[in-house]
Amino acid sequence: MKSRLRNSLTTLAMVACSALAITFFSGCSKKEETKTENIKVGAILAETGGASFLGGPEARTIRMVVEQINNQGGINGQKIDLIIKDSAASPEKAISFAKQLIEEEQVLAILGPSTSGESMKLKSICEKAETILISCAAAEVIVDPVAKWVFKTPQTDSFAAQKIFMEMNNLGISKIAILAGNTGFGKAGREQLLKFAPQFNIEIVEDEVYDKQSTDLSAVVTKIKANAEVEAVVNWSIVPAQAIVAKNMRQAGWEVPLFQSHGFGNPKYIETAGAAAEGIIFPSGRLLAADVLPDDAPQKAVLKKYIADYQSTYPGEKASTFGGHGYDAIMILTKAIENAGSTDKAKVRDAIENLKGFPGTGGVYNFSPTDHNGLGIDAFVMMIVKDGQFVLYDK
Repeated sequence: MKSRLRNSLTTLAMVACSALAITFFSGCSKKEETKTENIKVGAILAETGGASFLGGPEARTIRMVVEQINNQGGINGQKIDLIIKDSAASPEKAISFAKQLIEEEQVLAILGPSTSGESMKLKSICEKAETILISCAAAEVIVDPVAKWVFKTPQTDSFAAQKIFMEMNNLGISKIAILAGNTGFGKAGREQLLKFAPQFNIEIVEDEVYDKQSTDLSAVVTKIKANAEVEAVVNWSIVPAQAIVAKNMRQAGWEVPLFQSHGFGNPKYIETAGAAAEGIIFPSGRLLAADVLPDDAPQKAVLKKYIADYQSTYPGEKASTFGGHGYDAIMILTKAIENAGSTDKAKVRDAIENLKGFPGTGGVYNFSPTDHNGLGIDAFVMMIVKDGQFVLYDK
């Protein structure tokens, strides 16, 4: 009797232990599922500092889009866990944040940075870590030579330089001065101007590089103005220099055409330059010309939706091409995850590289193993500042 009772108690104990074990491991499994439920996406953007006109709209856009995606149930049923780091355009901060996002947060991808200099610092880091980087900066060297894990959304600076020279040919301009800030963006743009000028029979008779921290460029302007051969000026920089060059030229009474890079496409820049912005010519994506695009233009629906969403989410602020770079980055990543049907890094990377005919704010993207920007020269139109507004340039 005692033996039978002992056996029964032993059996009950074993059943109880088994039940506890099942509950324990089931609980662990559920916790693990909860941990991996969201898709971790990092972003390194210059929300503050000298490049905040770039990074601010990018960060606000990405937050807005992620909220929309999550409210609609996420991507393939998984919501996005967005982690944004403010680099203030510091390459050192960008490097530190990238390592943190990769090693500690184990993100699927990093969106940004906002500037070319930062992006170049992260290129090798993300390549080594096999982590997707979708830069919001423009320099062609970010994707040329191609790095397996690195992509970018803005139109490339080599095409921007060529568009500027095409317009100079139309205007009969053959001798120019170029100015460039000593940033990664300025350096890369200057190299493209020097490279393509001979192909368009453009002679660069003045070539100046200035400090990005400059608050007065009147001495540089005076120097190049003294050369009577100069028929036009190309300035390749970001703020505040874009406005300073324009103001100093007009203050000197110098009325030759001023061309800016595709980094001029933010309405805030017109405000900063004031009356001196009038007549500035620059290449741009079609976001600034969305209202005048034909209804069957492949980008029109995307552009109109983005502009409407942004300006309703952030009243009083106009949508800019820079916010568009952020929009394209998160939407390209989203589409790639959908197409891959997975959050496996390699599969998502492959899906980006094989994305074709994808309309974004910057153009219609066609990526390939040899092209990690996916945009051609036709992604650009030429714009001019007229009556304090961006309008299509009428030749």
